[in-house]
Amino acid sequence: MTEGDAVLWQPVLLRAVAALAFGAATVFLTVPTTAGMGVLAGAYFVLVGAALLLVVRRLAASLSLSASSAPVLALAVPAAHLAVAGVVAAVAGSPELLGWYGAFALALLGLGELYAAVALKGRTVLSRDWLVSGVVMLGTAAVLPFVAAAGAKAVLGVTGGGALITGALWLLCALTIRHDGRASAKAVN
Repeated sequence: MTEGDAVLWQPVLLRAVAALAFGAATVFLTVPTTAGMGVLAGAYFVLVGAALLLVVRRLAASLSLSASSAPVLALAVPAAHLAVAGVVAAVAGSPELLGWYGAFALALLGLGELYAAVALKGRTVLSRDWLVSGVVMLGTAAVLPFVAAAGAKAVLGVTGGGALITGALWLLCALTIRHDGRASAKAVN
């Protein structure tokens, strides 16, 4: 772990909590309305997008990357797009819209994470987790359009399943970064 990674645990934890809360809500919400689906998925997309933008900002500063560098743009553009998709989902509340537009936003995020994982390999501890998260996002995006016609419960189920997997991943990542950061600080002192 690099010294710059130590500042990443908080936005990574925010992403994990948002994903786990959304995933849990989709498990226990037995009969979602389309409006409820839109608001729930919209909040998840906005929070994940915002958390990833915070990660990108802190990571760029710690690695001295310019705002126009390819890895920064590969993460920042999909994160911003995901947040916009969240607002659209919350306003529209349509399973078909969320199935197709949400799939596009998640696929864009998955591709961005895979690119950043390769481009920043060895420079940040997050690169390993971006590989897994990117694949899960792409898998979720691939299935989502096919279940859109089945309604809100199906859309939430697929999206929530991906959220639970990535939420657990990012929670472990955040806790590891926090622990390793504290251990490094104690070793220096």
